[in-house]
Amino acid sequence: MNEQQFRKIENDNGFIAALDQSGGSTPKALKLYGIPEDAYSGDEEMFALMHEMRSRIITSPSFDGDRILGAILFENTMDRQIEGRDSADYLWTVKNVVPFLKVDKGLADEADGAQVMKPMPDLDSLLSRANQKGVFGTKMRSVIKLANATGVDAVVSQQFEVARQILAAGLVPIIEPEVDIGSPHKAEAEDLLESGILAGLDDIADGYHVMLKLTLPEKDNLYSELVDHPKVLRVVALSGGYSRDEANTRLSQNKGVVASFSRALTEGLSAQQSDEEFDAALATSIASIFEASCA
Repeated sequence: MNEQQFRKIENDNGFIAALDQSGGSTPKALKLYGIPEDAYSGDEEMFALMHEMRSRIITSPSFDGDRILGAILFENTMDRQIEGRDSADYLWTVKNVVPFLKVDKGLADEADGAQVMKPMPDLDSLLSRANQKGVFGTKMRSVIKLANATGVDAVVSQQFEVARQILAAGLVPIIEPEVDIGSPHKAEAEDLLESGILAGLDDIADGYHVMLKLTLPEKDNLYSELVDHPKVLRVVALSGGYSRDEANTRLSQNKGVVASFSRALTEGLSAQQSDEEFDAALATSIASIFEASCA
């Protein structure tokens, strides 16, 4: 593990940029960016366009380690280059931004009001490649839709089981049990989730650290015990479908939690913008998310 990267994530002000849209979410992300589905044919063209978008964000003058702690990449992005360097190497060497990798393979069908992750039979080999590429940590997403103790327990148990596998590979896992913002019992689900995470942390060996990526809660500072937990390196929040303004407002009301926004980060960016317009829009987005993360 890179000690300099660990200390940056632990101590610096800033937020995590989530640039990890995968196969299922890429068409929507491109459409929001102004590239309709009829503008490309097949996965290779789609991922090439997505990499152009991500590269444009990462190479922007406003995207740097002064306000951005880390960036989460999709596997396809990790395997590509930015300005002649491997993407993870470019992030850290050029931008002073810590690289993370999305490792899950999507969601299983809903059961007990939740969706666990699909099996990841090739995870060990992916973690080995991530280490070779200079990646610091990983991210994996499940979804909780109802305040169902059985479903929440299934999500949390799987997340921590995989987290221990990732820790054994020398990487820091970002555990992401998202609570759907449209849940009819969102606050109750979040209470169940917090209790489950606290119990799961008991099974993490002393001296190891995880990160948590959580939906912005209904109760301000619900996750304060997790923020202060000795085995939690950082608690970050997903935007989860909230607009950037609402996500920033909710974030600023949760002390010690910083952003890990995806759609809210790229809100207002367009392929049709000039470089000057694009950089100005991104700078505005980064400034607002940074301010909310430091509140």
